[in-house]
Amino acid sequence: MNTVTLPAYAKLNLTLDILGKRADGYHELATVMQSVTLHDDVTVTLTECSGIVCRCGTLPGDESNLAVRAAKAFFAGTGIAPRGLAIDVEKRIPTQAGMAGGSADAAAVLHALRALLAPGMTVQELETLGEQVGSDVPYCVRGGTALAEGRGEKLTTLKAAPRFHVVVCKPDFSVSTPVLFRRSDASEITDRPDTAGMLDAIEAGDAPGVAARVFNVFEAVLGQTEQEAVFSIKETLLALGASAAAMTGSGPTVFGLFTGLHQAQLAYHHLKRSYQQTFLSEFV
Repeated sequence: MNTVTLPAYAKLNLTLDILGKRADGYHELATVMQSVTLHDDVTVTLTECSGIVCRCGTLPGDESNLAVRAAKAFFAGTGIAPRGLAIDVEKRIPTQAGMAGGSADAAAVLHALRALLAPGMTVQELETLGEQVGSDVPYCVRGGTALAEGRGEKLTTLKAAPRFHVVVCKPDFSVSTPVLFRRSDASEITDRPDTAGMLDAIEAGDAPGVAARVFNVFEAVLGQTEQEAVFSIKETLLALGASAAAMTGSGPTVFGLFTGLHQAQLAYHHLKRSYQQTFLSEFV
């Protein structure tokens, strides 16, 4: 076997809280994360050439791409002699969207290299390598429903959340994560998610309880134009029957949770008319 193709699943932040800034410059977070079926396809092939060739649509294929950094971290961390690699990514997850698309691709590369070169490695060992690549990579290596703390690398696997259909909608702009963190540092955050309540609802399999606790503190520090766009999509999703709606990550993507597929399909088709990057998905 010299090639492996794996799905790289997007994530949603069902809750996201910023607890403060750390001495190392990162922020202390508490966030409940959930994988969804929207995914990229990542193919890793061992080649006879030297170096890493990464083809990722319109995205750069150099070391600024987390998939390439993940491959280099794998070889450096395992001591396995570097091999020639071709990494091909079929992108579906929107970029700069708060859905960890790049981190998901990096995680898929780590899983693929384990399958090709080091099948005895544990998932925990892959997560440790992922910490060197990006804060969301350890979670993307693990996937599913999880509480992420620290800067995102401290993970607690949770019982699978009640299953929802999801409509994901990215407005036609991007948001700077560093800018939002700086705004959060300069603001007094008064409304916070009920993280403990979310954990209890997930443990109990309480779908209405999960929906009632969806919340993202980043929404409060968006710029006015960004906030108007995000809130408009949220209001549309709720009006069309979503049990909950919120921005994921640092945005600007908004998701709506639906208990019924038919309602989700109607909302998807409604938003797709105005927003090209609208997707119908569900919890993994």
